[in-house]
Amino acid sequence: MSDLPRKAVTRTVKLASLPLGFAGRATWGLGKRIGGKSAEIVAKELQQRTADQLFRVLGELKGGAMKLGQAMSVFESALPEEIAGPYRAALTKLQEAAPPMPVRTVHAVLEERLGEEWRELFLEFDEKPSAAASIGQVHRAVWHDGRQVAVKLQYPGAGEALLSDLAQLSRFTRLLGPLMPGMDIKPLIAELRDRVAEELDYELEAEAQRAHAEEFAGDPDVVVPDVVHQSDQVLVTEWIDGTPLSEVIADGTEEERDRAGQLLARFLFSGPARTGLLHADPHPGNFRLLPAPDGRDGQDGESGESGEDRAAGLRLGVLDFGTVDRLPGGLPDTIGAALRTTLDGDADGVYDMLREEGFVKETIELDPDAVLEYLLPIIEPARAGEFTFTREWIRGQAARIADPRSPAHQLGKQLNLPPSYLLIHRVTLSTIGVLCQLNATVRLREELEEWLPGFLPEEGDADPAPAAARV
Repeated sequence: MSDLPRKAVTRTVKLASLPLGFAGRATWGLGKRIGGKSAEIVAKELQQRTADQLFRVLGELKGGAMKLGQAMSVFESALPEEIAGPYRAALTKLQEAAPPMPVRTVHAVLEERLGEEWRELFLEFDEKPSAAASIGQVHRAVWHDGRQVAVKLQYPGAGEALLSDLAQLSRFTRLLGPLMPGMDIKPLIAELRDRVAEELDYELEAEAQRAHAEEFAGDPDVVVPDVVHQSDQVLVTEWIDGTPLSEVIADGTEEERDRAGQLLARFLFSGPARTGLLHADPHPGNFRLLPAPDGRDGQDGESGESGEDRAAGLRLGVLDFGTVDRLPGGLPDTIGAALRTTLDGDADGVYDMLREEGFVKETIELDPDAVLEYLLPIIEPARAGEFTFTREWIRGQAARIADPRSPAHQLGKQLNLPPSYLLIHRVTLSTIGVLCQLNATVRLREELEEWLPGFLPEEGDADPAPAAARV
């Protein structure tokens, strides 16, 4: 296999093959229908061929093309099943694997970044990568002190590839639309471009990971592997075993999926409060479900022990801190206060908060009651003691907001997303997408009360009853 394509013209041709391929398959499909195949069968074959090409092109290019594929993959749960089904497997592959670098390239990177005697740093080094992602791949190894480690290597030319891909992909947003109907891809690409420098800086990543590893050391629910060594384009961290969240989504028990969902929500809201950092790449490939410290794995409990009891000790392993949002004070108080005010049914109160924070521009006047009606279905998971996140629920929300004929769509177009909330918004939506893929029942309100600033009323304020009791 050849090295990562770096020349802009080569990468542009490959990216252009996506929309050209769509057109070619449409012609192929018409021929099949003329030949007698039913429209339904042809449509399924077309979707499968498109999914196959999507993985092949984005996977081979890595860089920004694959990063976009990973970001898109967490939103597939919002799509109608007849559209999402054929793409799900291909997009899921992008969370965990991609065509790897040749061994000679791996050796060259290690020699350049760790020195000619790099092998002396390791007792063992597996030349076959255990994971390959958008800008780097991971090898399992044994550090010279005997520790099991993960060695993350950045692809040569990854920075150039990221910028080139995202610039080209921004030109194809209309043609890429059919891959994710109802999803606005252009802002997603723009936000990914803004994060390129951080994504490539392994020193910043090491700092963020060390901060999390120190804070969560000994935590009963969350495991963050510590940093062992860092140099330019090489990051060595402790190795953690566990079940990738993509496998839990596909084959996990109900109890395992619920446990994974609860811990994912807990990490999302507790991380900024405890570290001042928000993990900003929450796709399933970055999480593992780990056994309890006593070795129980949620499968082989004692006789008579329920599945829920066995899953209760499972922990969430968190990987890849290349993209974080720095929030020294934790998540903004306004988010919690606005959420609580919305649940209280205080239309004027939440409208004033949104206007003050810039979600409603000064030049626009909206009906506060209409804004409240727009928000309440979205925050439904925070109403009750527990909520089951399903693909059906998120599809209903996506359809309500995306339908140009609906009042929700018209109102949503008039709302504004301030730049300081852009990454928080994407992370929240992505996490909700993963929870829906898990089909997890989560006590979300419990996590909000514990970790979200501003959600609980100030001392002296009336303690709001759960919204479910008032509706």
